Amino acid sequence: MRKAALLYNPDSGGSRARRQTELESVLAVLRGADVDAQLVLTDSRAHAEEKARQAVLAGCDTVFACGGDGTIHNLIQVLANTATALAILPIGTANALAHDLGLPMNVAAAARAALCASPRRIALGRVQYLDLEGHPGSRFFIVAAGAGVDAHLFYKLHAGTKQRLGMTAYYSKAWQLWFTHPMTRFLVEFAEASSQQACRADVTELMAVRIQNFGGVLQELAPGASLDRDDLRLIVCRTASRLAYLLYVTRGLLRSNWKVPGIDLAHSRRVSCQYPPASASADGVPQSQPKVYVEADGELVGTLPAEITIAPNALTLLTPAR
Repeated sequence: MRKAALLYNPDSGGSRARRQTELESVLAVLRGADVDAQLVLTDSRAHAEEKARQAVLAGCDTVFACGGDGTIHNLIQVLANTATALAILPIGTANALAHDLGLPMNVAAAARAALCASPRRIALGRVQYLDLEGHPGSRFFIVAAGAGVDAHLFYKLHAGTKQRLGMTAYYSKAWQLWFTHPMTRFLVEFAEASSQQACRADVTELMAVRIQNFGGVLQELAPGASLDRDDLRLIVCRTASRLAYLLYVTRGLLRSNWKVPGIDLAHSRRVSCQYPPASASADGVPQSQPKVYVEADGELVGTLPAEITIAPNALTLLTPAR
């Protein structure tokens, strides 16, 4: 590491003064190691992506995501398919990727870990969808992408709820919304990676997961997921049973491997998600289709139809030695 940019939104939540002090300590650590390091303030997703592009063009070999999974999600849109490495300073709310990588939660310690980290080239997920205005869109993701139940909750929750209230209140609000979700069904098609056998299912939820350990209450949401693999770990929920969903989350929390009826796991490199054929009412008029929403790395991105694929060898990630 010779030249680094630390991208940070000072209004992203938490104590601004404390975060500034923490980041000043990181600058001291990096500069003490003869790294030309600069703190770059951002004020929006678009601004962060623009600053990341400028850092790449300015010859930075490393860009630090100073935040949580949402910040990381924004930066990988720019750093994908470049030689610039992504490093992480976990000062977000959930920090799922940081937990999976085993990063220190202290930012100065995380900076020291980055200095002796091994560059690791990994695959990224990629999701194509229709945005909320109906236009085609595409985003890379590094943690997970989903359609159905989880994305509907992100649609219902205000964008600032998690940062403003913290994870406990966020989960409480999500729990409240969970009981009112209509469990809208849609169709998924994919090929199992090991056999290439075509699979088709009528589902209420589809998640494509890349990491093993989410930390917090989720822990191991998708056993078998790994950034070392060049595929997606699919959670295919054919059931509309809220109890089955609860049992599946409990299974992950306890790191157990019991089978939950109606919820299957698969490895695949591509999965398509489509609305079912429109049905007609008694008078022959096609019934309107409830929207099914799509999320990537916990960010609401749009609606179906969607296709989720893997982009091999897409990102250089600085990770602790294993």
